Amino acid sequence: MRYVKQFGIIIVISLMGELLKELLPFSIPGSIYGLALMLLGLMTGLVKVHQVKDVSNFLLDIMPILFIPSTVGLMVSWGTLKEILVPVLLVCIVGTIIVMGITGKVTQFVIGKTSKDKEGEHE
Repeated sequence: MRYVKQFGIIIVISLMGELLKELLPFSIPGSIYGLALMLLGLMTGLVKVHQVKDVSNFLLDIMPILFIPSTVGLMVSWGTLKEILVPVLLVCIVGTIIVMGITGKVTQFVIGKTSKDKEGEHE
């Protein structure tokens, strides 16, 4: 029953993100709104980590399986994609490098900020 409740919390927040997508005039996917709502919920304490932790870990564990439909879609669309394969690969590679770089810098910043905060507490 615990898993059903945790999954329900995630589904409700995802639904709220989809509703925001319909209500707001921006071209932002509902899943992004849902992620932002989950982040706000966790930061404010409205949603506690233990309320979603088990199901979140499960979803992360099965994440590769969730990519199978999109992979099959790419295989079905191969006839169309092979004409633009080089630009698509270039965009994917450059985009991945940019995302990795930004993620690394943000992570370094957060770790540095956290360690400075901890040093300040010990003084």
